[in-house]
Amino acid sequence: MTSSQLIIRTIARILCFFINTFAVYLLLQGHNNPGGGFIAGLVSSISIVLLYMSLGLAEVKRVIRFDPVFVAVMGLILAYGTAIAPTLLDFDFLKHSFAHWHLPLLGDVHVGTPMIFDFGVYLAVVGVTCKIILTFAYLVYEKKEFFLEETLVYSSKTDEPASSDSFEKEAP
Repeated sequence: MTSSQLIIRTIARILCFFINTFAVYLLLQGHNNPGGGFIAGLVSSISIVLLYMSLGLAEVKRVIRFDPVFVAVMGLILAYGTAIAPTLLDFDFLKHSFAHWHLPLLGDVHVGTPMIFDFGVYLAVVGVTCKIILTFAYLVYEKKEFFLEETLVYSSKTDEPASSDSFEKEAP
């Protein structure tokens, strides 16, 4: 490894920390000011693209130890749950509630259900964009084992793989 590669790898790891810290800031201030779950999710995804471009696919796979589809589904469940939960209590759809607490070390804390909704959106955006980034990265490297793994995880047992022969037979 050359010294320039070492510098780029080190800077990328440091920048990743600051980019994700900024994403947390955007997430936490989003329901009162510009920002929120969607923008914070995109900013976190930018850090993953930075890692991929500077460290390579193996390092990104090591850093992302979660199934991106599972994270996206959990984010959708969380976001939809906070939207639908008030209807179960005879309130309007997406009715939010807030609480104000005085904590000894933090002072006055303003907490609300929009924060939970934003966190669900954040998880959904990070999950979807990570899946897209990893899929494109595997396409670039032409990793056939990735497609076999994806087929086993996300396809039905009754699905038959499509081949170029089947498309030629169906064409008029």
